[in-house]
Amino acid sequence: MPPKKVFLDRLDYVIIQELHRNARVAASEIARKAHANERTIRKRIERLVSDGVIRLTAILDPAAFGYHTTADIFLETDPNQEQSILQRLRAMPEVTYIALGQESTEISIEARFKDNEALREFLGRTLPSIPGVNVSRYAIVPRILRNIDEWMPSEEDFSE
Repeated sequence: MPPKKVFLDRLDYVIIQELHRNARVAASEIARKAHANERTIRKRIERLVSDGVIRLTAILDPAAFGYHTTADIFLETDPNQEQSILQRLRAMPEVTYIALGQESTEISIEARFKDNEALREFLGRTLPSIPGVNVSRYAIVPRILRNIDEWMPSEEDFSE
């Protein structure tokens, strides 16, 4: 079942845009830019969080911690072991993204490493040691041009 669509309007759009630019922006500043009451802005932010529209969190830069090598890795998996495989992948600090293929046994992951040797170890030993996992292909990512934390819906997604 698809998630419920939350009603969002132009004020929500302005709030989300401002928080996206700077998550530490004061509600009073957003209120000034949106020509709205500060209390209204605070209540809207609370609603956006409680409805699951936004999460207020710190986004880490892997390079600041020495993780300079990124790889997209595609795994063929045994469907009978999917849950245990996903549990193991979620527990791996190298893995930054996990996605299931549509009606397939493929799992796509993104992983970060301090160097190519760590990537080699991960591909050659760590992943193959998981029962039901086979590395089908991978690509070293020399540069990420847009991360998920940069995504914004279009203005048309907000009703008037």
